[in-house]
Parts: sequence; C-alpha cells; structure tokens
Amino acid sequence: MKIIQKADGFEAQKLIVLPEAFLEDASPHSLLKPLYVTDIGFFPHARYHYRERSNGCDEHIFIYCAEGEGWVILERGKKQRIPKGRLLVIPAKTPHIYGASEDDPWSIYWFHLKGEAVVNFVQQFDMLNATLHVPSTQATKIINLFEECYSILQYKGYSLRHYLYVSQALHYLLGMCILLHGEAQEDDNKKEVIERSIQYMLEQIQSSLTLDDLAHHVNLSKPHFIHMFKQVTGYSPIDYYLRLKMQRSCLYLDMTNASIKEVSKSVGIHDPYYFSRVFRKVIGQSPSDYRRSRQG
Repeated sequence: MKIIQKADGFEAQKLIVLPEAFLEDASPHSLLKPLYVTDIGFFPHARYHYRERSNGCDEHIFIYCAEGEGWVILERGKKQRIPKGRLLVIPAKTPHIYGASEDDPWSIYWFHLKGEAVVNFVQQFDMLNATLHVPSTQATKIINLFEECYSILQYKGYSLRHYLYVSQALHYLLGMCILLHGEAQEDDNKKEVIERSIQYMLEQIQSSLTLDDLAHHVNLSKPHFIHMFKQVTGYSPIDYYLRLKMQRSCLYLDMTNASIKEVSKSVGIHDPYYFSRVFRKVIGQSPSDYRRSRQG
C-alpha cells in the first residue's frame, strides 16, 4: 500500500513565509542581526505530514508538539519519537527527516529563525542531541507567543517596526529553551530537594545556617548535598545562601534608611566588616556605594 505524504496543506493551518526580498532589506538592521524570524506556522492534526531535507535548512527550526505525536531523524541517525509536550530544535544545515505519527498525527507550532543569537544558542546547548520537555505552564506561553507573533505578521508584517517587535519577542522563546534545557538535565527528585533547601534558606535569611543545618533539613549527607546542590545551581550551598543574603540586603538598602550595620544584622551577619567584604564580592561595590548609586 502506498503511504500518503505531504509537506503542508492542512485544514485550519496557519502559515506565513516572509518574502526573500523583504528579509534581504530588513535583516541588516542592527536589532535583527541577533535573531529574526523567516517562517512561522501551525499545523493542526497534520495527518501524513512529512518533510525531508537532505541538505538541511538555512534556518534553525523550532517545533513544539502540542498534541498527538511525530518523529524525527537527524543527520541520518536513529528515529526519535516526538510526543506531545516536546520541543524539537533542528540546527541550520542539519540533514533531517520528520513527520507525523500515522496513528496519532501531531499538531505543531513552529518557527524558522536566523541570527547570531540563535547560532550561539544552538552551539552552546548542543541542541542537535536533545529535545526539550515543556511543562504545561510553559506550553501556554509558547502558544501565546506564537499567536501574538502570527497575528502581527499576518496583518502588519511588512512594517519594519512590527517586524522588529516580533523578532525581539522571539528572544523570549530562546530564554524559555535555556531554562527547559537545564531542567531536562535534572530529575524531579533532585530538583525538589534543591528547591526545598533554597526555600529554607529564604525562610532563614536572618539566621546563620550552617552546612549541617542545610543538609539535615533535606535528610542528606553533607557530601551528597554539596554535590547535588552544586550540580543544579552551579554554587556551593553556603555560597548560594550568602548570595541570597546579599540580594535581600540590596532590597533593604534600596527601600529603607537602615544603617549598614542594621542591614547586616537583618540578614544574619553580625560582623559589618565581613558583611561589607561579602557584599563587595557578590555585588561588585560596597554597600554604601551601592546605596548612593541607587539614589542618584
């Protein structure tokens, strides 16, 4: 039996491809060099959807599967399943084939993006070897972002001002992907433990918690807790705790007339000289200089 395949043409689809002549005129703009959109679309229940590009695509392709299921093969590698709630990034010039599941065809929102920021993002996070799980809260943001960008491009897309807005708005998509990429590397239990320990730090910001206190609160040995915390946050637990204290100190310096000594005590540091040294190390200037700079 012959398998039906089609690239596009789906009922209730949304599709905009910016003309090449417009992109050539607009893309040299300094605000578009980091990121600009060339194509945008939504294919609902895209039965028989199939794309094969043996030489890849000139743009970086972002595909979010909102319903159903699809699949992808990148650089002639293994076939990867793309279920509901996954975001796929196909780097530019990467040979690929993708399509909808025959039994449960996907509904996808997609963007084609170009620019220096997109290149740097793809390289920094090795997107060739990962798809991203999108929680429901983030999924809503992606869909809302698509709808806003699509509406503007549909009705005002040839206005440079509106095209600039859309391209700047799509930086938010990269920001979400950065967060999702980090979360993809952490299991749920690990994240829950670290979130609990950070919440405890915030609740005890006026105290002087020790490493023993923090490890005991999450029922872990000190070595295991230190390793896990640094793996997730990039900081040791005490260093992170001190940074939270300095963050809170900035709030007090901004919003109150309390002396530096009083601010120091309010975050559990009773030696104002030590407080000033830590503040300068974390914030980059002394508490008094920080306060003056904010009042200028």
